[in-house]
Amino acid sequence: MHRRLIVPSALAASLLLAVPASAAEGTAGAPGIGDPYYPASGNGGYDVSHYDLRLKYQPATDLLEGTATILATTTQELSRFDLDFGLDVSEVRVNGKKAGFARSGEQELEITPSAPLAKGRDVSVVVRYAGKPSEVEINGWTSWVRTPDGAVAAQEPESAAWWFPSNDHPLDKATYDISVSVPDGTQAISNGTLQSQSSKLGWTRYNWRSAKPQATYLTTLAIGRFDITTDTTSDGLPVVNAYSKDLGANSGAARASIERTTEVAEWLTEVFGPYPFDALGGYSPNVKSSFALETQTRPFYSPKQFANGANVSVVVHELAHQWYGDSVSLKGWKDIWINEGFARYSQWLWSEKEGEGTAQELADYTYAQHPADDAFWTVKPGDPGPDNQFDAAVYDRGALALQALRNELGDETFFALLKGWPAEHAYGNASVGDFVAYAERVSGKPLAGFFDTWLYKPTRPEAPAAAGARSLRAPAHPARPASWKQIAATNTIHDHR
Repeated sequence: MHRRLIVPSALAASLLLAVPASAAEGTAGAPGIGDPYYPASGNGGYDVSHYDLRLKYQPATDLLEGTATILATTTQELSRFDLDFGLDVSEVRVNGKKAGFARSGEQELEITPSAPLAKGRDVSVVVRYAGKPSEVEINGWTSWVRTPDGAVAAQEPESAAWWFPSNDHPLDKATYDISVSVPDGTQAISNGTLQSQSSKLGWTRYNWRSAKPQATYLTTLAIGRFDITTDTTSDGLPVVNAYSKDLGANSGAARASIERTTEVAEWLTEVFGPYPFDALGGYSPNVKSSFALETQTRPFYSPKQFANGANVSVVVHELAHQWYGDSVSLKGWKDIWINEGFARYSQWLWSEKEGEGTAQELADYTYAQHPADDAFWTVKPGDPGPDNQFDAAVYDRGALALQALRNELGDETFFALLKGWPAEHAYGNASVGDFVAYAERVSGKPLAGFFDTWLYKPTRPEAPAAAGARSLRAPAHPARPASWKQIAATNTIHDHR
């Protein structure tokens, strides 16, 4: 996984350097949105409502040309503001007028409009740019991956800066229109619904739309030669699945898994409530990575996820994120448990549904794998730190916390929580603290101590006994549930390397 670590003293120095002397007395937007895990992520001073990206990509040379139109509203009086971006920029316009621009730090594009912008003003920003994303390194790496027939943009916690300028943090979600021109015979896959497709002079243009708020890291682009299957759900939502034509031996297993997307999504509506978006699907390109990612409406699956055969459990995990992580996004990256603990627990619930081991049996088995002196228990899912953000404990200890909560509250209240939370915070952002307060309000119980034990104490909690048997400890050597192997095979979903 890739993360930017800046110690506070170094951050303070970098922020001072990032503000030109001429703007020191003005109201320049901050070059970071305020996330302590990633101080340089995002920017201050404005809120984006929509991105319109018009792109052209040549797979043979990795040349990406683009024009991004960004619609935003200022949240302060601005003499200057930043976008997060790494490619070469040729022109910037703010409200139709040419604006000054300069580079700062690893990925800051500083924009100075021709006149200061008043607070609360609607603003349009047009950025023209070009470059080879795979050759651009930000903090020593690139999230843009070339494939034998194209390229893929899918990473966490960052992927936008390599292909479009943005306010690159989940706190600033927006809608998207993504139009991509590629050589005939090549396809462009992105989020949401395909609005149109047309060909002219050897190039084919695909126009995709995401009509619901979407975080920048959940915005994806895959260019290549794909076998594409389409369908509609019983509610009429379009389903688009795409498979690279050169997946090799993993092709059959990938299709056998991803083609069950509609089935899994229908089941998840019973657990989490109505599906929050207007499209569904998934894609598996020919990449060497092993992770999967919950890119909104169209999750990304590395073919290695299916190296040992079909695995619907990974589909369950990524689709659960459509509620927990995509519709309800984290406020800060320390709130990652809201994403990953719930997605892992959904795999346990699927196992329970399929008769391959109950969530309690999986909790008992998981708990037994980690003795009290295991470093697993030193990771705090409620605030794991940037080095442990994608640690297995965030997933498995996070799921253990949910099983313990289920036992504490009983099924009726627990499953009401699972449905109520994404309904109450739909298309917004929330923190672990927000969930604790919500659970206390809905259950009528004081739960701060409970969550402190399971999410914040760096020690092994008491075993999560089954509901109705809280005085009994879990067996010392529980039998391995039938679903364990498949669930364990998905552990690389959080290996973002």
